Amino acid sequence: MTTRKTLPVVVMTLAVLVLWYVGAVWLNAPTATDALNRAGQSWTTADLIRATLAMKRPILPTPDQVALDLYNSLTGYPVTSIRNLLYHTGVTAGAALAGFGMGVVLGVALAAGIVQARTLESSLLPWVIASQTVPILAIAPMIVVILGNLGFTGLLPKAIIAMYLCFFPITIGMVKGLRSADPLTLDLMRTYSAGTAQTFRLLRLPASLPYLFTSLKIAVAASVVGAIVAELPTGGQAGLGARLLSGSYYGQTVQIWSALVMAAVLSVTLVAAVGLAERALVPGGRGGAR
Repeated sequence: MTTRKTLPVVVMTLAVLVLWYVGAVWLNAPTATDALNRAGQSWTTADLIRATLAMKRPILPTPDQVALDLYNSLTGYPVTSIRNLLYHTGVTAGAALAGFGMGVVLGVALAAGIVQARTLESSLLPWVIASQTVPILAIAPMIVVILGNLGFTGLLPKAIIAMYLCFFPITIGMVKGLRSADPLTLDLMRTYSAGTAQTFRLLRLPASLPYLFTSLKIAVAASVVGAIVAELPTGGQAGLGARLLSGSYYGQTVQIWSALVMAAVLSVTLVAAVGLAERALVPGGRGGAR
């Protein structure tokens, strides 16, 4: 059983690594060819491949270059140093979690209102959907500038942008979950003269938990994206977004890819944490809504 689960993962990982190395050779080949020609020496295909895999500023760095940069960053400096990627990851994680928490509150509140009041469904839900048609790259600088003029800087603008990305799946998933309660059980609650609040607390809310946690996994990953995007227009010196920006300024592609890998690790960690909470809070729940 263990082999059946791990074998596809191993095969896919090896396939990605092979494609990554092939892509690095292909994309770095023009620059490496120019460098070999300028050296004025004859070279072979093997020399070209070695040159593409050993460039200091490659178009596409190889996995071993990214791994080495990650190792040097994580072990070569204190955690509180701006050169350590864990420091930047912590800054981004703080903004992402703050935005995620705000998104949970907003999404659940909107979903409860939409389910309980039919007028809100027709008047509010279209605006919730329309809000996601605005590109985050367009709205992020506006939020930063407006809040900056109001005196709010630092964590709050980044958290609001992260919330903007993550509240939508929570709202939609929670609406679906709150409406998933068994109609016969709803009739039984009415027979017992249960109020709206009691029905919501005792029936609708427990029924919505599998849907909620499925949405939370999507939302927490989106909050990381939102936090990184929010760090780009702020011009800050900390955070994975700032790390990506500085790497692009100075042509440090290996640094950019290292930050991307850390962002992926952060997202996977947060999604796994939500999964653990789901297993603890949803009886027999592992995969969310079915």
